[in-house]
Amino acid sequence: MVRLLGRSGAGSNRHPSGSRAERAPDGARGAQGRRSARTPGGATARRLTRADPPDQGRFAALRSALTGRSVAGQVFVLQVVIVLLLVVAAVVALYLQARHDSTQEARNRSVAVAEAFANSPGTREALTSPDPTAVLQPRAEAARKATGVDFIVVMNTDGIRYTHPKPDRIGKKFVGNIAPALAGQTVVEEINGTIGRLVQAVVPIKADDGTVVGLVSAGITTANVGGAANRQLPLVLLAAAVGLALATAGTALVSRRLLRQTHGLGPHEMTRMYEHHDAVLHAVREGVLIVGDEGRLLLANDEAHRLLDLPEDAEGRHVLDLGLPADTADLLASGRMATDEVHLVKDRLLAVNQRPTDAEGGPPGSVATLRDSTELRALSGRAEAARERLNMLYDAGVGIGTSLDVTRTAEELAELAVPRFADFASVDLFDAVLGGGQPETSTVLRRTAVSGIRKDAPLYPVGRQITFVESSPQARSLRSGRPVLEPDLDLAPGWHAQDLERTAQVVGYGIHSLITVPLRAGTLLLGVVSFWRSEKPEPFDTEELALAEELVARAAVSIDNARRYTREHSMAVTLQRSLLPRSLPEQTALDIAYRYLPAQAGVGGDWFDVLPLSGARVALVVGDVVGHGLHAAATMGRLRTAVHNFSALDLPPDELLALLDELVGRIDQDETTEDGSAPVTGATCLYAIYDPVSRKCSIARAGHPPPALVRPDGGVEFPDVPTGLPLGLGGLPFETADLELAEGSRLVLYTDGLVEDRERDIDEGLDLLRGALERAGDSPEDTCRVVLETQLPNKPSDDVALIVARTRALAADRVAEWQVPPDPAAVGEVRASVTRRLAEWGLDELTFTTELILSELVTNAIRYGADPIRVRVLFDRTLICEVFDSSSTSPHLRYAAMTDEGGRGLFLVAQLSERWGTRYTPEGKVIWAEQPLP
Repeated sequence: MVRLLGRSGAGSNRHPSGSRAERAPDGARGAQGRRSARTPGGATARRLTRADPPDQGRFAALRSALTGRSVAGQVFVLQVVIVLLLVVAAVVALYLQARHDSTQEARNRSVAVAEAFANSPGTREALTSPDPTAVLQPRAEAARKATGVDFIVVMNTDGIRYTHPKPDRIGKKFVGNIAPALAGQTVVEEINGTIGRLVQAVVPIKADDGTVVGLVSAGITTANVGGAANRQLPLVLLAAAVGLALATAGTALVSRRLLRQTHGLGPHEMTRMYEHHDAVLHAVREGVLIVGDEGRLLLANDEAHRLLDLPEDAEGRHVLDLGLPADTADLLASGRMATDEVHLVKDRLLAVNQRPTDAEGGPPGSVATLRDSTELRALSGRAEAARERLNMLYDAGVGIGTSLDVTRTAEELAELAVPRFADFASVDLFDAVLGGGQPETSTVLRRTAVSGIRKDAPLYPVGRQITFVESSPQARSLRSGRPVLEPDLDLAPGWHAQDLERTAQVVGYGIHSLITVPLRAGTLLLGVVSFWRSEKPEPFDTEELALAEELVARAAVSIDNARRYTREHSMAVTLQRSLLPRSLPEQTALDIAYRYLPAQAGVGGDWFDVLPLSGARVALVVGDVVGHGLHAAATMGRLRTAVHNFSALDLPPDELLALLDELVGRIDQDETTEDGSAPVTGATCLYAIYDPVSRKCSIARAGHPPPALVRPDGGVEFPDVPTGLPLGLGGLPFETADLELAEGSRLVLYTDGLVEDRERDIDEGLDLLRGALERAGDSPEDTCRVVLETQLPNKPSDDVALIVARTRALAADRVAEWQVPPDPAAVGEVRASVTRRLAEWGLDELTFTTELILSELVTNAIRYGADPIRVRVLFDRTLICEVFDSSSTSPHLRYAAMTDEGGRGLFLVAQLSERWGTRYTPEGKVIWAEQPLP
């Protein structure tokens, strides 16, 4: 068809059918040709209708095909011959292969049977028996029938048979070659034996010393050997016959289809059919080019002439000489395959598809089709721009607001817009928004984020406080709440009035178009966003203005969320810091260093405290409220206040935790939600009391991690402190562990944020803490530093509270103690002893007040208490007087009337001392009073 189209292309393109008619033979232009003009096969069909009945016409065409005068008949005969040859070759090959396999199987079976019989028990012994035939003949026949061989013959070394299927052959000479077998080898051969043509094997029977004492032969006749092959032959022949029949039928179908598709047309009818094809080719609205193997144009239809603006004599000329663009001409001359390659030819964008014509045995050359895609390309460009804008809005929803930080969210907006939407982008926010507060109505803003394709643009830098003039686009946008478009900044006097020098620099830099959009979250105005263009020569348009408004609207929600979070976070941090200790109280029992590190996101409920107690003792407390935010911080403050109040009662650690547990339970009951369910607050706590006089430390914990103890020699251990349930769960009592600490020991208390996070469990965290404590120096400050450097992650997800307390002991010469008999006369002796001890300590100024305090306390103990009574005076940062007795009755302060003779003792003690109180012990109680040192 290509060759024919090439010939038709040499004529006129405007009248293809006419040129064909002029060149067609006379017979093609006669009446029959005219009658077949509308239907290519019409002439033949009409001739058959007039000359013969329809059935006779079809049979005549079929006979013509099958006789070999047509291409269909020749194909039919050739394929039948080929199939027949293949079937015959397959039958012969299968038969020969079957015979070979059967013979090989016979040889293997003969050897196996002969060797098995020769080596079977009793065969060798039977040869030396008086009558070997009587012994071996039955066994040989049984083995022959069991194995399917035709004979098993046992003979002596002279070849005389002892056994044979035919008894009359026993005693006669064996037919075959036995010499190799006598030499100890196995012989397999095909011979004509006494029972016909056969395959036999001869094996030796050897004595223990290796000498051959007899021979065994087993064989199968040729008739049995070929039996399997003969049985398979009918099946093979049947399959061959079926295959031949199927192949013949298939060939007949193919020939009949070929005959039907050509319609039995003659040369004149075929010529007319190709003239119709030629007319269709020139009428289609797609350019068609046929190029020969030498690069010469053979055919160009009318559409190709129009699209490429080809000259009238283009056919026959080389494509490189037709005045086409270089890339298009090179493609047509190369003949390579191309699919929808776009080429610019004058003002048209042409999509070119090209395929070689000799890929499947056709003539050399190529066929190219041309399609005008100019309008389609414009539509595709607009669709691509719309798709890119949708993608950008989707990315804005995903990529803006990844953090709850106002500044970072503004930076994400600017970075997303550049360079996909604008060449430069700036975000200006009110200062109050950056701090999380409500924005003010003034026009003073602060540049929060700037992004651009280059870093040297003369725009206001980040951090600059800006006051926009009333005529500027930003001020108009803020005032109206609508975006403002300035297509040409060089012609925008209102914008130039903002800063004449800087605006001139901006225009000179190449920035020529601007869109400003207010940042609005509901009715709240947060700031303004500016988009600047410099690279593209065309200004922003109204469609881009709508896109900018949508983009900023999505970002405004994220910025407002970040503002709200900043406000809440600042409030929570302020509350938390106000509830935590600002400084440590004065005390001499412990040398303390501490660290408190809030989490990166949110405010937690971790807390700690150092509480001086009576008798120079100090209480350490560390706790953690479950959750984050204002609720956790407020709950932490309530618990810390409660611990302060409970510690004033001088309660042991287990009793204090029991009171805290009850308090947390009441908090959960009081703070009910709208649906009536109570939120479980949950908290952990560790409470420890250290006495510098006895160097004992009592510790109890409620669901809190265990303390760490660093001994003076540097060894680290985690004391076995019984753990209780977290506060608020109730149900089980708490237990106290008593530790005796050597002076210089370091007690380390912490919250779980130090040893546990998402990437490690608490056991791994405790191992790391042990290693850090072993490396740390002796001072508490150095211990805190090393522990945090080792343990703290880069971005902690939970608060961390850490206290390191190095123990001190109160020197023995600063402690004075006396036993007091229950006799009022003993009060004077106590005063005298105390006076002497105060003189030794250089505290003579306190003698008078101390005597009065002890007189009142000891007198009360003798009068209202129980034996034994003991007095202890401690010289610490204050002078502490303590009176012990075994009674649990607590004295209380009262105001005596003017006429009362007593009742003023504790009032005097309260006036003379700085603090006083009662502490209960398992043996009774202690009344104590502290006086400041002079």
